[in-house]
Amino acid sequence: MPAHARDPYGYRPSSTILVTPEGDILGYTPEQNEVVISRDRMGRRVLFDHYGNLIATEVPAESYFPRGAQQRDYPETAYDNYPPQPRGWNDDQVVTGTIPDANTIDRQPLDEPAQDMPYGGPDMAPPTEQAAPRTVTPDIPVKSNLSQLEITALQTFLDREGISPGVIDGKMGQNVNKALVAYQQMTGETLDPNNADDILERLRLSGGLAIISYTITPGDAAGPYVASIPEDYSQKAQLPALSFTSTTEMLAEKFHMDEAYLKALNPGVDFTIPGTIIKVVDPGKGKQGQVAKIVADKGLKQVFAYAADGSLIAAYPASIGSADTPSPSGTVTVERVAFDPGYTYNPKVNFQQGANDRVLAIPPGPNGPVGTVWMALSRPTYGIHGTPEPSKIGRTQSHGCIRLTNWDATELAKMTKPGVTVEFID
Repeated sequence: MPAHARDPYGYRPSSTILVTPEGDILGYTPEQNEVVISRDRMGRRVLFDHYGNLIATEVPAESYFPRGAQQRDYPETAYDNYPPQPRGWNDDQVVTGTIPDANTIDRQPLDEPAQDMPYGGPDMAPPTEQAAPRTVTPDIPVKSNLSQLEITALQTFLDREGISPGVIDGKMGQNVNKALVAYQQMTGETLDPNNADDILERLRLSGGLAIISYTITPGDAAGPYVASIPEDYSQKAQLPALSFTSTTEMLAEKFHMDEAYLKALNPGVDFTIPGTIIKVVDPGKGKQGQVAKIVADKGLKQVFAYAADGSLIAAYPASIGSADTPSPSGTVTVERVAFDPGYTYNPKVNFQQGANDRVLAIPPGPNGPVGTVWMALSRPTYGIHGTPEPSKIGRTQSHGCIRLTNWDATELAKMTKPGVTVEFID
């Protein structure tokens, strides 16, 4: 019986339906003793099982089956006419989880750490005494008068080629400069970043324009999402998953974008309504290949992936080590690759977070300390992994590991098998 056919929780059968996290209509009505009912900040009912997993979100039927949805007009050259959207406390915060009471924390003693979860730590701001990272200048420097859309086109083309500029935000910086130099290393060709017509033609050949229209799906709107990600690791350990906190955060990561830039391209848009048509970057398909060697350049803050014949397959901006917790030197190997990993916090192993003095098992999710990927290295506690804060990649330091955006870490992990060598250079 469809979930809207009867009304045990006071639903309005004619106007609302239950939507699963995958965006489907829930095909049954759970019994009251099977679920925990809560509300998100939009006032919508959300149903969890007793393990904290989201079952369904109650949404208006009309939003699932939108009537007369109109496509907005977004001129490709009119970005400067779009003022940044103000951020508010309820800015697209579709909440389907909360932080349980801290008194319920399940702490493990230090001699009983979880065995299959990575260790590591969050990005850190560069200390003032730390030497500045090396900078590079492309053979053809980028002019200062390029528009944000022209820079977006350049970033998107490089991203499609497997030469990542980090988050796509329509801004120039060292991550873009490093990508331009790496593109020349990969192809032997000097790319003119100021030739807009050439970049547009390259985009056409690689899949089409940089910015495309996208229709928000019921699954996008339903989540699951969490209200916020706490700083304290003991509170992180309470959550069922370290999920995205909003539709905009999820969509920005899906399309390799800076979240503020996504909102600026779509002023006044409610991202929580299925059927809404928005403008997003089209990063294309992920790079494919078989990686034989990875080089982590600590001074340049960039990771290079090479094929067996020595050719460059991909390059990514990275946060690599710090003065306090430096990355290894020399050569190690990839021991294993884990997608959507959990995380073990152990203050006895590497660093102290807050007042936490016990091992904590932190659940997986894109906002977890190691993001959505963990590639364990043969040097214990070190790995290549994702991040909950993609805009900081290449601009901050890490607790010794190699930190990439989640999408770059995923792309690299899919091309890498255990046994691949990882060389750290200064």
